[in-house]
Amino acid sequence: MWKLLPLVLLLAACTSKLPDKYQSNPSVQDNPQGYELRDIPELAGPPMSIGVYSFTDKTGQRKPSEGAANLSSAVTQGAEVWVIDALLETGAGNWFEVVERSGMDNIIKERQLIRSTRENYEKDNATPLQPMKFAGLILEGGIIGYDSNTTTGGSGARYFGIGTSQEYRIDTVTVGMRIVSVSTGRVLLSVAAEKSIASYRTGADVFKFIELGTRSVEVETGYSVNEPTNLAVRAAIEATVIEMVYEGVRKGLWNFK
Repeated sequence: MWKLLPLVLLLAACTSKLPDKYQSNPSVQDNPQGYELRDIPELAGPPMSIGVYSFTDKTGQRKPSEGAANLSSAVTQGAEVWVIDALLETGAGNWFEVVERSGMDNIIKERQLIRSTRENYEKDNATPLQPMKFAGLILEGGIIGYDSNTTTGGSGARYFGIGTSQEYRIDTVTVGMRIVSVSTGRVLLSVAAEKSIASYRTGADVFKFIELGTRSVEVETGYSVNEPTNLAVRAAIEATVIEMVYEGVRKGLWNFK
């Protein structure tokens, strides 16, 4: 009977990497692209100043749970970190000059502290602070969709008590982003992108009666791989930023050098 154990382990043996057929690149709705941030040509002109006040989760989705209610959110609540990072990396940093807005209250408090300290100790010779840089553009948007179980499936087989199976599930996260002109309030661009999030599980088992059917033996093994939701959100955000750059070129808002 123990000779069957290596067979079971062989059926379930695999790397912990998610199989390629369950992975996908982020796609811009109605306009799939294959670009990366570093592939974007240089901007014809100086970098554009842009502010990101917030980039919140607008889905209200909670993490799926088979037991008690889970109060953890399905997606990150700090997506503006990935947005700022993507803007800074666009075209090797030659496209956008990001000004701090999500933590602006802290900057104002610190400037007040510096100004007060200088006035108390330097009196009339107090060194003035440099003016804060304003943004010509504002980036708005958020995570606007999280759909669970958009695709599910699997397969399995069993022969004389020896079986193997695999299952998969696909979730989808959608990101929406728009650029607004500060001087006019006009929405210049609006783009959405989506990214699939794959979960995969495989296993093998043996169920046999031995000793003339008086005893039974059961062996089971398997593993599961879940694609990180946080990385999927980041990939969707980067795809959206890339598409906005090319959409702006098509609309004549800016040009490549």
